[in-house]
Amino acid sequence: MNLNWKNFLLAENAIFNCDTDIIFPLPKHEGNKHIYPIAHLGILTVAGIDAAKFLQGQITCNINDITNIKSSLGAICNPKGRAITTFLLVKNADAFLMILPHELLALVKKRLQMYVLRSAVTLTDSSDELCLIGLSNDAQQPSENSDFATNRQENIIVNLQNRNLIIAMTDHAKTFWSEQLKQGFQPEDSAQWRYLDIISRIPWLTTATSEEFIPQMLNLDKLGGISFNKGCYTGQEIVARTHYLGKAKREMFLVEYDDLEAPEPNSIIIDDSTGTEQNIGKVLYAQNRHNSCKMLIVLQLSDTSTYNLKLKNYNPNKITLLTILF
Repeated sequence: MNLNWKNFLLAENAIFNCDTDIIFPLPKHEGNKHIYPIAHLGILTVAGIDAAKFLQGQITCNINDITNIKSSLGAICNPKGRAITTFLLVKNADAFLMILPHELLALVKKRLQMYVLRSAVTLTDSSDELCLIGLSNDAQQPSENSDFATNRQENIIVNLQNRNLIIAMTDHAKTFWSEQLKQGFQPEDSAQWRYLDIISRIPWLTTATSEEFIPQMLNLDKLGGISFNKGCYTGQEIVARTHYLGKAKREMFLVEYDDLEAPEPNSIIIDDSTGTEQNIGKVLYAQNRHNSCKMLIVLQLSDTSTYNLKLKNYNPNKITLLTILF
């Protein structure tokens, strides 16, 4: 994290448990408007005259659909079609900003560098140069134009229904933060942005879940993160075969876990509906908030859609399917 930005947040009463876990004192009054420092995500800048062509051969979404006014989720896969990382890709003039979990950034940069060869492409970790800020307004109705619509003024703003993700240079980030506080936004713990991402069904990966799932298991096809007519990319054969031969045997679900202890990514989920405690899925990631814990999990699809889900090696508390997502 940029030291200038970190010092600014410290002056705003932020407490750093670590560089990616930032908390704030409880607000004096409850409100609907919140602002979040986002440090668990990093930014990989892909630039150069061959940047678009290069990315088209490496990512699941169609680079031609990404413009100055529209961003997209997507994934980078290994040759077996397993997602190494998911990302949000934002166009920035002639370059592309790949927003992805910070813990996977170095791995992804190294993997992509293997494919650059003689292409006029540069890969740069811009996580220190650019800051990420989240805004949410519980009282605001979700926007009809919620498919990662993007606009840019002084900063880049990506729409996430009733939330916004802001990408800003450090000095601009400090100014933006101060302006939002004057408008009634209250600082909120960074972990709570992860909670909102879970509610929004954004399938972020971790080192534990990287290369575990094909993109359809993460519902990326239904989130607009896979193009099936863009041509070849690494892992495309497996992803396309799954699509044309029928849907994946596993999908992502949003659930609530009746415990305040958030399980680790890749924790095993069992189905006790038959009394056999069969391993049926894994936790993608989880986050608690107030008195509940929400999780995105990847489950084997059931013919009966009847589950009695429990976490293996955790408290045998109830797991409730909130929605079959799609």
